Amino acid sequence: MRAAHFCESCGKVQPPVPVNYFAFFGLPLKLNIDFPGLEKDFYSLSRKLHPDVSASADSKEQEWSLEQSSLLNDAYRTLKDPIKRTQYLLHLEGVELEEQSKSATEQARASGEMKKQIVPPDLLEEVFELNMQLEELRMNKKMGDDDPALMEEVGKQKLSLEAKNEALLDELRTYWKQWDALIERGPESDTSERAQVRDKMVDVLNRRNYIRNLVRDVNEAMEN
Repeated sequence: MRAAHFCESCGKVQPPVPVNYFAFFGLPLKLNIDFPGLEKDFYSLSRKLHPDVSASADSKEQEWSLEQSSLLNDAYRTLKDPIKRTQYLLHLEGVELEEQSKSATEQARASGEMKKQIVPPDLLEEVFELNMQLEELRMNKKMGDDDPALMEEVGKQKLSLEAKNEALLDELRTYWKQWDALIERGPESDTSERAQVRDKMVDVLNRRNYIRNLVRDVNEAMEN
């Protein structure tokens, strides 16, 4: 059920309750959502929850309005993005993805520690070759050398990686449908079936994160 944002009798903003982002908008824990409906709901609530609307209210109601508005923005930003939405649902299911973020990379570099990374088995050979090419490209740039053939090859590798990411997004969408079907079955759905679909989504997202970081590394090597 949707969280109560306003008092039913007086219409005043209520204190935010500890609900997940789906419940904030009254949505089930599904991954295919009605985006136009979400967007319409967001703008409607934005107008009503904006702190300016409660400018003349008492300090407590103003505080609640600010908290509700902040929660609204966080929930909308998360749910409107298909990857963030999936990551958030997995978080609710108690699953944390392998840390492949840029901030983790920077932190590892600063501390001198190795960042936790798991190379997808199907990319091992390709990643090894790409890393060799990137290292050669970096060395060439330091020496002031120009190798158009190497730049072209690295560019092709980048396009291949981007295509793989799109294919993984398509694969992820198939698991969204499977997950939603299980949610529709309610308590009757098999827990093991949900775990299987969940684990497949985790695998896809980890592979996408790894490839995304490879593309970032390629961009940095080509630009610097």
